[in-house]
Amino acid sequence: MKIALGSDHAGFALKEQLQLQLRSQSHQVLDVGTSSNEAVDYPEFARAVAERVASGDCERGIMVDGAGIGSAMAAGKVPGVRAALAYDLSSARNSRQHNDANVLTLGAGLIGPVLAWQIVQLWLDTPCTEERHLRRVAMIETPPALPDAGGQEKGLRAAVPADSAGRATSPAGSAHFTDAIGEDDIERILRELEPLLTGRLEGAPAPPPGVAANPETARRFLALGAGRLSAGPLGADRQARSIPEDIAACIDHTLLKADATADQVRALCAEAREHRFAAVCVNPVWVRLVSEELQGSGVRTCSVVGFPLGATPGEGKALEARRAIREGAREIDMVINVGALKGGDDPVVLQDIRSVVEACRDGGAVCKVIIETALLTGDEKRRACRLARQARAHFVKTSTGFGPGGATADDVALMAAEVREAGMEVKASGGIRSYEQAREMIDAGATRIGCSASVAIVEEARELTVSA
Repeated sequence: MKIALGSDHAGFALKEQLQLQLRSQSHQVLDVGTSSNEAVDYPEFARAVAERVASGDCERGIMVDGAGIGSAMAAGKVPGVRAALAYDLSSARNSRQHNDANVLTLGAGLIGPVLAWQIVQLWLDTPCTEERHLRRVAMIETPPALPDAGGQEKGLRAAVPADSAGRATSPAGSAHFTDAIGEDDIERILRELEPLLTGRLEGAPAPPPGVAANPETARRFLALGAGRLSAGPLGADRQARSIPEDIAACIDHTLLKADATADQVRALCAEAREHRFAAVCVNPVWVRLVSEELQGSGVRTCSVVGFPLGATPGEGKALEARRAIREGAREIDMVINVGALKGGDDPVVLQDIRSVVEACRDGGAVCKVIIETALLTGDEKRRACRLARQARAHFVKTSTGFGPGGATADDVALMAAEVREAGMEVKASGGIRSYEQAREMIDAGATRIGCSASVAIVEEARELTVSA
């Protein structure tokens, strides 16, 4: 394929990388500039890319600037060009399937080179073949006219029949525009909404003495604002106990031990089905088994990724997440590259998180980012939260439970302050051993609690009086 490629100074480095990768796959690349990091005006180069595509000289065009927005506007002014900004795989795919976009714009300040190349590959490989989409693309190419000076309605208004009251109808008399959203659009919307509608969003490690024995303590946690509580295998001595449904629906049943066996995982799932827990959280190797065991139960499958050290390349974490999602996971807890964060290599950390977030968003799963606070300074915690926010994760989480320390109220408050405005949530986990500690976490801004003692943390919790 012959591709027109351009950038401004902010996108120059990424453009050069994309050019090498495109040529390595035998694409013909027409580089329209810029040729250095010296400041230039992006509309000039966006227009050059667009004109090459509009003239037929190139089949597609790619333009890179700082955010990609201005270049999309500039390129879209050229007749015959359908320019689309893509910031993740979903937007790249949609721009081709639904809009037959022939110019792609990218923001070098928003995405890294790995994700950018994934977007470019998907965008180049995705066709637009559905008749209804092609029909709408034709409408973009020939926009309808507005009423003329004499009041004659033309174009869009003229194409919409109306009843005697002036209400728009289809030729058959039914409501107009009912086919504006096709079946695949509805399915996509449902996939996006599914994580928000099918239960509370969490998953994490730990064992639980006393959920059944101390339901009121559990309810106190929930009244304070905790959306999910972690618990490990119940064990044969507790299986006969009944756990109230309102509490069970807020528990992640978790087994992350290295020596866990298939029989133990099946038992975990049986307990989750019996008590209707919110989710079962396991290591990736058990995801398919858990998904099969939980099929039809309404209990969600959660998998950890890059766990517990985070010292796995981002591409590997993304593959791990995608495989887990394919095998049935609907929640992913990923551990960041802690070493890169401490070394000040924020672009690597951002790409590390973003690769997993994109996998989750593409697969309709929730992504929780574990930053392992016990290893970080205050500045590093803030940077980690900001990077998770920039990557569009759903949660930030304090700890794996395998590190040198766990959650503190100060950490939770710091994290909540960094992500709250973005609509993200905070999971406090690790080292929470009393009801008072849990209450402090929730008061500080946590909406999820993971603790090894689960709900009835200590006997003294029964003595506490907590206002909901």
